[in-house]
Amino acid sequence: MWKSGTLLLLSVLWASGELQQETEPRRLPPPGKLDFGYVPAGVYETLAHYEPGPIGILFHLVHAFLHAVQPNAFPHDLIVKLAKDKFGAIQTEYQKPENIVLTLQAIYYEIGFLICAAVGLLFAVLMPVVGLFFCMCRCCDNCGGEMHQRQRKNADCRRGLLGTLLFSTSLVITIGVLCAYAANQNLSSQVKNIRRLVNSNMRDLHTFANDTPMQIDYLISQYATVKNKVNYDLDNIGPLLGGRIHVRLDKEVHPALNQVLNMAGAMRETKEALENVSVSLVVLQEGAGKLHFNLSQVRDSINRTLDDPGCHDEESDATTAQLCRSIRQSLSQLQMSANFTRLPNVNPQLEKMKNVVKTDLSSVVHRGFSSLNDTPHIVIEQTRTVVNSVQNLVDSVGNNISSFSRAFPLQTCLSNFTIFISHAHAKIEDYYPEIDKMDFYRWIGCIALCCMVVLVLAFNYLGLLCGTLGYDKHASPTTRGCISNTGGTLLMAGVGFSFIFSWMLMGVLTTIFLAGGNMEKLLCEPFHTKELFKVVDTPYLINPEWKNFIPGYMYNDSELELTSESLYSTCKQNKGIYSALRLDKVFNISSFLNTTVFTKDVVRQLENFRIDLRTIILLEAEGKQNLLDFSEAGLSEINYADYLDEVNKGVTVVDVLSFAKELESQTDLMPRGPLQTALKGHVATLQRIHRQQIAPMEQAMKYVRARSALNQSMRFLERTASDLPNKVTDVLEAIAAAQHLISQNATLLISQETRKYSATIIGYFNQYIEWVKTSLALEVAPCKPFSNILDTAQIMTCSFLGDSMNTFWMGLGCSTLFLLPSVILAVKLAKYYRRMDTEDVYDDSSVSGTWHFTL
Repeated sequence: MWKSGTLLLLSVLWASGELQQETEPRRLPPPGKLDFGYVPAGVYETLAHYEPGPIGILFHLVHAFLHAVQPNAFPHDLIVKLAKDKFGAIQTEYQKPENIVLTLQAIYYEIGFLICAAVGLLFAVLMPVVGLFFCMCRCCDNCGGEMHQRQRKNADCRRGLLGTLLFSTSLVITIGVLCAYAANQNLSSQVKNIRRLVNSNMRDLHTFANDTPMQIDYLISQYATVKNKVNYDLDNIGPLLGGRIHVRLDKEVHPALNQVLNMAGAMRETKEALENVSVSLVVLQEGAGKLHFNLSQVRDSINRTLDDPGCHDEESDATTAQLCRSIRQSLSQLQMSANFTRLPNVNPQLEKMKNVVKTDLSSVVHRGFSSLNDTPHIVIEQTRTVVNSVQNLVDSVGNNISSFSRAFPLQTCLSNFTIFISHAHAKIEDYYPEIDKMDFYRWIGCIALCCMVVLVLAFNYLGLLCGTLGYDKHASPTTRGCISNTGGTLLMAGVGFSFIFSWMLMGVLTTIFLAGGNMEKLLCEPFHTKELFKVVDTPYLINPEWKNFIPGYMYNDSELELTSESLYSTCKQNKGIYSALRLDKVFNISSFLNTTVFTKDVVRQLENFRIDLRTIILLEAEGKQNLLDFSEAGLSEINYADYLDEVNKGVTVVDVLSFAKELESQTDLMPRGPLQTALKGHVATLQRIHRQQIAPMEQAMKYVRARSALNQSMRFLERTASDLPNKVTDVLEAIAAAQHLISQNATLLISQETRKYSATIIGYFNQYIEWVKTSLALEVAPCKPFSNILDTAQIMTCSFLGDSMNTFWMGLGCSTLFLLPSVILAVKLAKYYRRMDTEDVYDDSSVSGTWHFTL
C-alpha cells in the first residue's frame, strides 16, 4: 500500500513539473497581478471528529480516574530505549544494571496500575476463600449460622439502619451496572458506525484520486493566462515599452521644442508689431503734417496782422502795443509738440521679418514633435523579430508542458491506485461479518457479566422488599411470617451468589482494566499530545542507519526533515501532498520547467532588443536657419527711445483752444478797428483748427488706436529685441542638447526601460511559477484523507473501543467492589427477617430480670 501511494504521489509531482529552483538573484519589480482563479477542489466527506454525547461524562470520569491512578508523564525515553532494544536484552540479560534501571523505570511508571491490579487479584483470590470458610463456619452454627436471635431494645433501629445501608449499597451497585450496560451498548452501536466511517474514508480516497488529474490539468491550463498576457504585452510593445521611452525622453525634449515653438510665436508677433508700427506711423505722420501746415499759416497770419501800424505807431494806445507784444511773444507756442515726421520707418526690418515668417517654424516644430511621438512605432518596427521569437518560445513552452503531461502515465498510476483502494475496501468488507460476530460475542459476554451482578441485585431488592413488607413488629423471632422469612432467605441467596461471582468478575475486570488503562495512557493520550509521533520520529529508532524513517524508506535520504508528525500535521491542515511529503526537495525536473532555465531563455531573447532613435529629428536645418534669420532681422537697430518719446508727447505745445480764448480776451482789450477785427478772425481760425484737426487727433479712434498701437508695438519690439541673439542661441543649444540625448545618450535610458519591460514579462512567468508552487503546496491533491484515516483509526480504537471498555470496567468494577459491603449488610439484615428456631423470653415477675430460652 505504501509503495502504491508513493507511486501516486510521484506521478502528481512529475505531472505538474518541478518549480522549486531558485529564482534569479536580481529582484524584479512587481508586474501586473495575474488572476489564475481557484484550483478546483473536491469535498471530502469524512468528519474525523467524535462527539460521544451524554456518555461522554462517564468517559471524562474514567479519564480522571486513570490520571489519578497514573499521573506520570508519557515515558518517551523509556519506550525509545525499549523499542531500540526490541525488548530482547531485557529478557535475556535482565541482570545488567542498565536493564535493571529500565525495569525499575517501567515499574515506577506502572506503579498505579500495578497497585490496582494487586488489589483486584487479592480480591479475586481472597473472595472465594473467604466465602468457603464463611460457608463452613455457618454450617457449624457460627458466623451467624445459629438460628437464634438475641432480643435487643434497639433491634428496630438496627434493622432499619442495616436495611437503609443495604439499599444504598444496592443503588450504587445498580448505578455501576447501568454505566457498564450503557458502555456496552455504546460500543455495539459505534461498531455499526465503523462501516460508515470506513466507507467515507474510501470515498475520500477515490475523490483524491479522481480530482488530482483535474487539478493538474487546471495548473497546466492556467499557463494560457500567462501566455495570453505575455502575448498581449508583446503585441503592445509600442505603447508599453515605446511609450515609456517616449515619456522619459519627452521630459527632456519637450521643453526644448516648446522654446522653439514660443520663438515661432514671437516671430509672428514681431512681424505683426512691425506692421502695426508702419501703419500707425503713416496715419500719425499724415495727421500731424496737415496740422503743422495750418498752424504755421495761422502763426504767419497773426504775425502779419501784428505788423499793423496800430500795434507799434506812436499814436497807438500803449495798452494795444503791449498786447501786441504779448501776442507776438506767445506765437512761438503755437506749433506741433509730437513730430512724427522725423521718425524713420521700419520697412527694412519689416521686409526681413516677412522673409523670416515665410518659413513656417511651427510646422517644423510639430514635425519634431511628431517624430518624437513616433517612438512607439519605431520600437515596434525595430523589435518585431525579437517579439516573434519570444512569442514562438512561449508557444513552444506551452506545447511542451501539454505534451509532457500527456506523455506521463498519470492516469494509469491513478487507476492502479483506485484499484488498490477498491481491493482494500473489498477486503475490509469481508471482515465486517467477523467483526459483527465478534462484537456479538463480546456483547453477550459483557451482558453475562452484568447479569451476574444483576442476579445479586435482584436477590437484594427482593429480599429487602419481602423482608420489609412481611415484617411484623409484634411477632417474635420464632413466629415471623413466611414473607419475612423469604426475604431473609433471598438476602442470603444474594450473599451466596456474591461469593460465587465476585471473584470471577474481579479477575475479568482487572484484565480489562490493565489492557484498557494502558491503551489510554500509552496510545490514546500520547496521540492527542503528539508524544506518540515523537517516539516514532526518534532518529535511528526503526532503522539504525536512517535518521528519519519516512524519507529514508521513500527516498533513501534519511537526512531530509520529513517526520510522521509533520506529515500528519500538514495533512490535517488539508494541504497538498506535495508539501506534506516534501517532494520539492527530492525530485528535480529542472531540464523541463525550472525557474532559472525558463526565465533565462526568455531573458536571453528579450536582451536582443536593439532600439535606435537616431532617426528622430527634433528641428530640421530649415528651422535652425529660420531662428538665425530672426536674430538678424535688425530689430536692435530701431531707436525705440525716439518712438516712445514722440508717442508720449501731446499734439501741440500749447492748448490751441486756450490759446484762442486768451487771444480773444486780449483782443477785446484793444480798441475797435481793423486790428481787432483781424485778430478776431484769427481767433475763429484757431477755434476751427482745434475743432476740425486737433480734437479729432486727440479723440478720434483712428488716431487713438494708431498712437496706442505704436506705443504697444514699440514696447513689444523693444522687449523682443532685448538680447535676441543670445535667446536664439540658447534655444538652438537646448535643441542640440535634446537631439544629442536622443541620438547619443538615449542608450542608457532605453536599456533601463527595456529591463523594466523584460522584468514585467518575466514577472508573469514568476507569478505563474509562484502560483503553481503555492497551489501544489496547499491546494493540489490535498492529503486530508490520509490524516483522516489515522484519525478514524484513533476514533475507533480509543473513542469507540477504549473509552467504552474502560467505562465498562469502571462501572462493573465499582459494583463488584460494593458487593463486599453488600454481603456484610445482607448477612446481618437477614437475621432480622428470617424465622429463628429459638428466641429469648424476658420474665417480668423476676426481680433480677432473667431471660429464658424458649424452644
